[in-house]
Amino acid sequence: MSRRIAMWVCAGLLLLAGCSRPPWVPGGLELAPASVSELGAEVDGMNLEHGVLRSATGCTLAYRLYRPEAAARSAPALVVLGHGFLRSQARMRGLAEAIAAAGQPVATLDLCNMRPWAGRHQQNGLDMIALARHLQTEIGGKRIYAGFSAGGLAALVAARHDRQALGVVTLDLVDAQGIGQRAMRQLERPLLGLAGAPTNCNAQGNAEALFAGREQARLLRIPQAGHCDFEAPTDALCEWLCADPAPGAAAQKARLRAWVTRQAVAAITALAAGRAAEWPLPSEHGTVAHHGGNTSRSGGF
Repeated sequence: MSRRIAMWVCAGLLLLAGCSRPPWVPGGLELAPASVSELGAEVDGMNLEHGVLRSATGCTLAYRLYRPEAAARSAPALVVLGHGFLRSQARMRGLAEAIAAAGQPVATLDLCNMRPWAGRHQQNGLDMIALARHLQTEIGGKRIYAGFSAGGLAALVAARHDRQALGVVTLDLVDAQGIGQRAMRQLERPLLGLAGAPTNCNAQGNAEALFAGREQARLLRIPQAGHCDFEAPTDALCEWLCADPAPGAAAQKARLRAWVTRQAVAAITALAAGRAAEWPLPSEHGTVAHHGGNTSRSGGF
């Protein structure tokens, strides 16, 4: 009985701010080498660099920089990409590679201030800004903040406080303690969001209210998508904890996740080019759900 109780207590903690894998689970948090660019590698047309940075709180932020060999035609912007609650930057690898393949440099990081009992979303946002500034001498230019679940909330905080931000892209955003609502009141940049069906792992879609009536906010609803479909790659723990609104064959799920990635990359590209109003990509299944200062669409894939 005690083992079963412990399992449910653990699961409850993991669901506080979105689906998760705690750092102590094997294959979770992956630490980078001890110095900036100590390790570099070429991965499918891009250079992958590892480094570390000290958070203002004292903990160590391990990061990876995906630097494309061929820059985007428009002025490239640094994308800082945050992971979900208690997850790791390894869960953002697929999306980071796709963004870099489109010509935009991407930095992912392990948000070291998260704890099972406290997301520390505002500090996570400040850590994302700190990383962007740290890389400014190498990358330069403007930046775009993006993130999954609680990482999307941190990205929203970062875009609110960074004057160099072009905008923010969220993947199944989860709001907490009204942080997102407060950030939205003073956000002066476009907000582009992808959202799945309301489930136990995205607080029943509680972040959709952030998009309503916002002139520069655009939301793409994907009813077939569950929370885990916005990670790349996800894992069995997320899929076990989080409800799937449309379970199906592996091939169908793979197509859905590939389509989510394409839409996320298109959102980044649109912000970098200053054409946020042209997003999302058209879909034969897409319909305009409502207008209210923003455009919200429901789309298939």
